[in-house]
Amino acid sequence: MTEATLGPQTDEMSFKKSSLVTADVEKLRKRSTADSSENYVDPEQHHRFPQQQSNTERLCVGPRHPELGAVETPSPDVSQHHFCHYTPKCYHAVHKGGHGTSARSTMSPHEEWHEGTTKTTIRVDNEVEAHREANNYRFGFRKWKGNVTERPIEDRSEIVRELYSDLSVVKPKEGSVVTFGNIIYVFLFGWWTSLFYVLLCPVMFLTVLGAPYGKLCLKMAWYVIWPFGRSIVKADDMFNRSNPKPPKIEITGPERDSEDQIRDKESAPLLMSSPILVDVAVPAPAARKTSKLWCRFSTYIWLLLGYPVLVVVHSLACVISWLLVFTIPVAKMNARILTTVLLMAPEDVHIRKLEKKHEIRVILCCYQALNVFYYKYTVQGINIFALNLLPLVLITLIFGYTDREHKYFSPETKFATAITSIIPLSYYIGMGIASISAQSNFAVGAVVNATFGSITEMTFYITALLQGYRAGTKCYEEIVKAALTGTLLGCILFIPGICMVIGGIKHSEQRFNSRSAGVSSALLFISIGGVFAPTLFSKIFGSLVCENCSIVPGNTSLPFICQDCHHDTSKMDPRMILSHTEPLVYTISVLLPAAYLIGLIFTLKTHSHIYDIHISDGHGGHAHGHHVVHWSRKRALAVLIVATVLMACCADLSTENIAPMLTNTSVSQYFIGVTLLAMVPELPELVNGIQFALQNNISLSLEVGSCIAVQVCMIQIPLLILFNAFYDVGFVLVFSDIHLWSSIFAVILVNYIFMDGKCDYFQGTALVVVYLILLALYYFAPSPRSC
Repeated sequence: MTEATLGPQTDEMSFKKSSLVTADVEKLRKRSTADSSENYVDPEQHHRFPQQQSNTERLCVGPRHPELGAVETPSPDVSQHHFCHYTPKCYHAVHKGGHGTSARSTMSPHEEWHEGTTKTTIRVDNEVEAHREANNYRFGFRKWKGNVTERPIEDRSEIVRELYSDLSVVKPKEGSVVTFGNIIYVFLFGWWTSLFYVLLCPVMFLTVLGAPYGKLCLKMAWYVIWPFGRSIVKADDMFNRSNPKPPKIEITGPERDSEDQIRDKESAPLLMSSPILVDVAVPAPAARKTSKLWCRFSTYIWLLLGYPVLVVVHSLACVISWLLVFTIPVAKMNARILTTVLLMAPEDVHIRKLEKKHEIRVILCCYQALNVFYYKYTVQGINIFALNLLPLVLITLIFGYTDREHKYFSPETKFATAITSIIPLSYYIGMGIASISAQSNFAVGAVVNATFGSITEMTFYITALLQGYRAGTKCYEEIVKAALTGTLLGCILFIPGICMVIGGIKHSEQRFNSRSAGVSSALLFISIGGVFAPTLFSKIFGSLVCENCSIVPGNTSLPFICQDCHHDTSKMDPRMILSHTEPLVYTISVLLPAAYLIGLIFTLKTHSHIYDIHISDGHGGHAHGHHVVHWSRKRALAVLIVATVLMACCADLSTENIAPMLTNTSVSQYFIGVTLLAMVPELPELVNGIQFALQNNISLSLEVGSCIAVQVCMIQIPLLILFNAFYDVGFVLVFSDIHLWSSIFAVILVNYIFMDGKCDYFQGTALVVVYLILLALYYFAPSPRSC
């Protein structure tokens, strides 16, 4: 048979074969759920999920499955099903126990959760991302939402692909370019960048030789004030498009053969062979002379008088638009003008309207100046906000250590910049921990998490205690205790509450693993009981001290009035402090880490089925997708060390410049410690929790707060006691009554809400409102006596 006959039949056979293979995929999936008792349907997502099986379900469909051969599984619609397409698709079956009761289920881009089976199915890109997801479900590991490997741009959503699009490609686009963001561009950037071109134009004409660049300034002034809907093209490209390549003509049958080769019609084949493309000779266009740009005097006049001014102008516009994040397209446009357009020959620069019919490549084109989705933009895996805040860290260190006498900046300004600089450093530490843990085994990941997991808070606490010791005041110790309590309240109430509110708005009801939440709740009870045991001990055996007492001598009819009565351990018998209080504190500092270690053994070894995560595919082990990590282990370790050093410096500057706020402000020092010093370092964790909640993974959102709260009580406070034992800074583990009762009330409330294993925005609102009530309590509370 001829090629034309075989082509359609081959395509038809391939189509039937792929259909049969796809049917085999479906049969395999059905066989994997054959032991399930019943299926249930989520009315919101309309997906079916199998109930729990006796064994862990393992299914990974890749391009080289041993049973299916070469097959490509189409990904579900992302917009409707919230699934992403990965190759190969590896399903992490997370079995968390259960009784096989059917219930409703919702899904996220990487997770399918079942209440009856309490099984979570996670889809990952590659082996490194598989380890990161597994670490998220491990107790004691820092939760991290972002990817640690590069995702192929073609596998990402259309919105994200638009963020990384090249400004040299003209794509068909519908709609008007007159938008709110483009109009804002004219007022923020367009008019003053265009003005500099207008001012440079007569200067270049006055030089006579620079007249061509004067014309270029006129064209660019008209372009930069409104670049939307127009493109900059090179003259050679315009010439090539106006003279296309010679067309190809199809010749079939007798037209392609000579007359003596034409056979009789009766002996001609029934089906004509495929047409042959023949190039028709067309006169070639005249070769265009290349311009000798660097051999002209006008070029050097331009580089001397015009280009340096525009370097400053476009660099300023580029920096401002980049720092504003949402106007990054303007930054890209200015960078392209500066590095490409202004270094071209002036006669080669042409401005034309955009062609919307088909996709072509030009020098520069821009459709929009504002895109609200640029908060997702990353550079080498680093979020754009963390990247933009990095220069603030350098500015804080330079002015903080050089301007000791506050000649240029006030202490309040230095404190604000120092405390803000902790936010990006916390992000880099978190990403470094996630990168190393994802590329290492469990033991290395556990050591890294234990070493650097609490480094952000510990650096601040230790520097504050040292600052108070040098200043000879107990006020800094009270600030540290307020910050510890504020971290507990924020992680127990605010982070879970705000995640429930935001996640509950998108998903009406969210479910989580009540068994894992029960473990965290039990550890929270142990933590609070251990941390505040010395406080209760001081109230029972401490001395009751009353101040501001008023009594009239010799007049017993008037009452004895005291305005300030409290238990003061400093008034206790020194022998009792040495023989009772200090041994109690040291005993607790040993028992709390021991309880944390028991929790690790319970959740990761003896009862690992609570977080049982299996990573498997057809080749018996792991996901084999191609990946490129953003940070290697050596680079991540270097970032961790540098970020830790910078964190210590910023913490030192913040405690050094906080003194005016403690003495001159009318706000209670309790409130400053509970809010600013406690929650600012936790902002990256809060963002991670919100992202988990938006993807309907509320389990990890709750674990974010619980993990931090448990680490504060069971790791950070014992470390502070250990530090005080070797370097006595006067830290005593005795809290004020306001800290004691606020923490106990918060733990009881959150355990009551977590009992049923499901949550919604109303329960989240209750937690947030209680947190705000406690903040109001701290705001109106009198300052500590030592302050």
